[in-house]
Amino acid sequence: MTTYDEDLKKRLRRMEGQIRGVLKMMEEGQHCKDVVAQISAVRSAADKAIAYVVAKNLEQCIREENETGGDTGKLVEEAVSLLIKSR
Repeated sequence: MTTYDEDLKKRLRRMEGQIRGVLKMMEEGQHCKDVVAQISAVRSAADKAIAYVVAKNLEQCIREENETGGDTGKLVEEAVSLLIKSR
């Protein structure tokens, strides 16, 4: 089971605040360029959060595989595939 640390939760709360900010900008009729810039910032933050989750999970899985003498190469391939699919 994967555990999620406080850093990740803080990142997601920050994204939640950014989304609320974007909605407020839209309600106020802010300029399209400004709204798109903020949505882009949210997307960037989401990409970083995904990478963080995959990296932490991969680290944990590799430790577990090393303990049992398993093949860690397959784990790395799965992690890379997951990152590619997330784009």
